[in-house]
Amino acid sequence: MPTRSARCSSRQALPACVPWLLPLILAGALLQGCASPSVDTPTQPGASGQAPLAWHERLDQWQDAQAVLLGEKHDAPEHQRWEQDTVAWLAARQRLAAVVVEMADSGGATAGLPATASAAQVRAALRWDDQLWPWDRYAGVVMAAVAAGVPVYGGNLPRAQMRQAMQDSRYDQHLPAPAWQRQRQAIAQGHCGLLPEDKLTPMARIQLARDESMARTLQAHLQPGRSVLLVAGHGHVQRSLGVPTWLAAQTVQRQAIAQAGEPQPGIAQEADHIERTPAQAPHDPCAALRARWPGAAGAASQPRR
Repeated sequence: MPTRSARCSSRQALPACVPWLLPLILAGALLQGCASPSVDTPTQPGASGQAPLAWHERLDQWQDAQAVLLGEKHDAPEHQRWEQDTVAWLAARQRLAAVVVEMADSGGATAGLPATASAAQVRAALRWDDQLWPWDRYAGVVMAAVAAGVPVYGGNLPRAQMRQAMQDSRYDQHLPAPAWQRQRQAIAQGHCGLLPEDKLTPMARIQLARDESMARTLQAHLQPGRSVLLVAGHGHVQRSLGVPTWLAAQTVQRQAIAQAGEPQPGIAQEADHIERTPAQAPHDPCAALRARWPGAAGAASQPRR
């Protein structure tokens, strides 16, 4: 078995060599839809009294959109089916320039692969990490684009850049102070209260760096008359603090957020469309982490000395 120092050196790109922190860093974004912050001002979809538009009708209205951002809950299969349907609908109308996914790192791409490429070829091209993002969950979305001749690009921050992002204080000033605080609170909630206080700002910086990376990838593949589609956790899509804050001001963008069951209070102000899907069975996504790392909660509650 390798020594601790050897194991740490093999993870040099990760933020810290702390036994309980590393699994949380890698898995935390998967727990809560990428640390989706709460929204301060409650509003309700359809508050005007008008029935909300069906999704295809909404897409038909967005023909001028250069970027269409879809926000999902990662463990809601209905959300991935909605995304796959969106890819197919836009591609059939020649309106889809590219698909950018949070689930693969920036630098991975299917551009150059034929429409007949196999799943194995696509996964290799995207450098897909099945341990972080189960391929079966996203295969329909990705392969629908490839089969339509639409390139898929990884947009997430590469792991090798995490340490630098954690130390980059410029992210602290990117958002207005209330939104920055909401982001830090979301990181605490998204990591099940297991992160110590002094890790919240570095981890929030990573969240913003991921947003910046996805925005940069999306921006690079804009085409006149077509849309680039982003698939990401709904925390990344919210217009007040996610990817939208990094896109160029002149970019015509639209955001849609899927909500399982009752929509999160205030979420309507964060998107142009709320896609309602059936409620999921109640479950505690943090229970497994707390059971697996029973000492982590205590360590997180103690000041770092």
